[in-house]
Amino acid sequence: MSAPEIRCEQGQRQVFCGLSGIVWLHRKIQDAFFLVVGSRTCAHLLQSAAGVMIFAEPRFATAILQERDLAGLADCNQELDRVAAEVLERRPDIKTLFLVGSCPSEVIKLDLGKAAERLSEVYRGRVRVLDYSASGLETAFTQGEDACLQALLPELPTRPAGERSLLIVGTLPDVVEDQFKRLFDELGIGPVEFLPPRHATEYPSVGNGTLMLLAQPFVGETARALQKRGATLLTAPYPFGIEGTRAWLKAATDAWGIPAERLEAVTAPAIARAEKGLARQRELLAGKRICFLPDSQLEIPMARFLQRECGMELVEVATPFLDRQLMEAELPLLPPDLHLTEGQDVDRQLDRVRAARPDLTVCGLGLANPLEAEGLRTKWSIELVFTPVHGFDQAADLAELFARPLVRGALLKV
Repeated sequence: MSAPEIRCEQGQRQVFCGLSGIVWLHRKIQDAFFLVVGSRTCAHLLQSAAGVMIFAEPRFATAILQERDLAGLADCNQELDRVAAEVLERRPDIKTLFLVGSCPSEVIKLDLGKAAERLSEVYRGRVRVLDYSASGLETAFTQGEDACLQALLPELPTRPAGERSLLIVGTLPDVVEDQFKRLFDELGIGPVEFLPPRHATEYPSVGNGTLMLLAQPFVGETARALQKRGATLLTAPYPFGIEGTRAWLKAATDAWGIPAERLEAVTAPAIARAEKGLARQRELLAGKRICFLPDSQLEIPMARFLQRECGMELVEVATPFLDRQLMEAELPLLPPDLHLTEGQDVDRQLDRVRAARPDLTVCGLGLANPLEAEGLRTKWSIELVFTPVHGFDQAADLAELFARPLVRGALLKV
């Protein structure tokens, strides 16, 4: 199958902040704390994006840089040490402390790497202190996770030469991770490890016998760093929908030499449930026209799922940047005549959306409300990383995320 032509576009971009990755990362790594070194704006963003429950104490906070810090009139490191001490005194259960860079900390050239080294010495034996950048200066908000996982890599032990293992890379909700574990067990594939892990004591080991499957399409730099440590990347579509999940699992069974009959037998019950759940959503989505604006890097696999399994018509699919290595198995599954765009000139793309008037536009938070005001139905792309959407059992839920705004729009017209 031939892949569609890729059009490149440059200009003004509308992107969300990489700090939002903390919202799903802090839920996944259950003994980690994310300390953002930023401004009050950073703190408000996290509180808004996370929808923090009043009676819950989240495992993230913001060390707020004041005007004196930004003007170079105060010792930021001194204040950072004080806040870190308070956090660790209050939360003795924390095993990993992430110092997370933001736009303000990068503007004043605050060296969080040095700060992490210094605090690691202070708290040696009690807590790991790591750093990474999640500023809004990146191309896509999901790059925050990629940077976080790269910060973890030096902590991963080396797997003995010749020992085979499967490493799943990219954050998965616990319920989805458990579903995949059961499937791999039934298929006879193991040991299977996940990055990021649920706890700091469960870091996976990596070596030349490690085979790697990506669960998310935005962890490219992490994948390439793991390849340098000897891991082998298995090429596969991403596990969204029935087709993507089956092909993803098949990449692992092929590597393990497991017969296709075994794969079909193990997955048949889950596929039957997924097809039944998808049938109703397909009735709502089939024939509807959809446009993806670049935001999450999930655009291509989501478009493939909606077009091939839900019968939607793809008007345009745009992604912040296109990693050819990570999309090698996805691109041939798209219609060859698709308008596929890498990058963004936001005004030109909005003009195309207004001219095409699709039934649904998937975009970032900053563009959704203006488009809704113009009578266009939208779906926030950030929901696709906040919600369990991987695997067979979530296929209907994934389709429903796109059907819901269409149903709401129909009700508003009544």
